[in-house]
Amino acid sequence: MQCGAGCDKGEGDNMEVTEVRIHLRNEARLKAFATVTFDGAFVVHNMKVVEGNNGLIVCMPSRKIKDGTYKDIAHPIDNGFRGRLEAIILKAYKEEMAKSGIPMGEGQPAASARRADGAV
Repeated sequence: MQCGAGCDKGEGDNMEVTEVRIHLRNEARLKAFATVTFDGAFVVHNMKVVEGNNGLIVCMPSRKIKDGTYKDIAHPIDNGFRGRLEAIILKAYKEEMAKSGIPMGEGQPAASARRADGAV
């Protein structure tokens, strides 16, 4: 199916992140799972906050394929929206860490629901 007129908005301009849920983890590299709701109508589970070589990164949900590698199930199409989404998720992660009283760099199982506007 091809997209018609109006599909050239770019960088997810009209897509709004309406809720981010952070589920903290107590693992060496995996710091949290994130569940993100878009436009109050579409949810993506199993995004990950991971300690990368140069700091925290957000990984999209993926599945293992036959050759042993992983392939993203869902992901942003352009870098502009990817950067905006990553910033929103990392902000929610840091807020959840602060709320839990856990110093950055540590984690423990917990869960929180926080809408993008800060409401719980």
